[in-house]
Amino acid sequence: MFDVAIIGLGCAGYTAAVYTARYKLSTLLVGLEEGGMGNTAAEVGNWPGEIEIKGPDLMEKFKKHALSFGDTVTYKIDRVSFLDYARNDTQMNARNDTGEARGFQLTLEGGETYEAKTIIIATGSSKRHLGIPGEEEFSGKGVTYCATCDAFFYRGKDVAVIGGGDSAVEGAAIAAQVARKVYLVHRRDQFRAEPYWVDRVKAKENVTFVLGHQTVEVLGTSKVTGIKLDTPFQGSDTLTVDGVFIEIGSDPEVRLPLQLGCALDDRGFLKVDNTMQTSVPGVYGAGDVTSASNHFAQFTTAAGEATVAANSVFQYVQTLASS
Repeated sequence: MFDVAIIGLGCAGYTAAVYTARYKLSTLLVGLEEGGMGNTAAEVGNWPGEIEIKGPDLMEKFKKHALSFGDTVTYKIDRVSFLDYARNDTQMNARNDTGEARGFQLTLEGGETYEAKTIIIATGSSKRHLGIPGEEEFSGKGVTYCATCDAFFYRGKDVAVIGGGDSAVEGAAIAAQVARKVYLVHRRDQFRAEPYWVDRVKAKENVTFVLGHQTVEVLGTSKVTGIKLDTPFQGSDTLTVDGVFIEIGSDPEVRLPLQLGCALDDRGFLKVDNTMQTSVPGVYGAGDVTSASNHFAQFTTAAGEATVAANSVFQYVQTLASS
């Protein structure tokens, strides 16, 4: 039985493991995608101490740190398919709000099961889809959801980046380094992105801003050939492109906490208090999945939430041991 199971192998998960290990809590660190969303950042310029570093390189440093504590951290690369309350309640130290002995059981896709006194949910978020004709049909055939990951496949070609937040504008700047032409398509006239990235994109001569337009269809035959807009741009409602990067935000991965009955906020994020505890005693959240940081998805906020969650777990386990 572990003191804590941390679900998620991104910034929040790795940070939480560093702290739980330092607290000498037996830790299960499990997830399917090493690095999480951090691996999609081509350039990170706001992590203190690193003026500029690639996202995958930063995540590798996080992982190395989390796994530097020997047997204190057990590392599993697998999908957690189900979360439940522990079967053998009498052997668990964790207790529910009625005082009954209770812990948690994790079932992995590979068939293994584990038990833990506490849980930290650090499952992050998944890319949002437009839900328009042609999007699913051409997924992997010109449609992608990570410009910073896949831009190099379109060297010398014309592409469209759809969105107006940080990921879209950063993606357009990265794509402009290799693509012949980049259309940045946003339904509004103003960007929500950090001004730093907006200025970077405006400095690119091969980026064309298509503002106040919505993409209504992805066009193609065996692969993407263009996109259709809701209204004409420069005399045509069609843009001829070889690739489409859809960067319109993400949705929190709350499937697992919902299995335990954890409450969500009005926008669907995992609801946590100032200790990062959810509505279920012994279950905590950290990172992009939570309501804590007003959905400001940054490495720094994810790490901060994970730090608080790990400290709360430490105090919770100490309380259980003394009861």
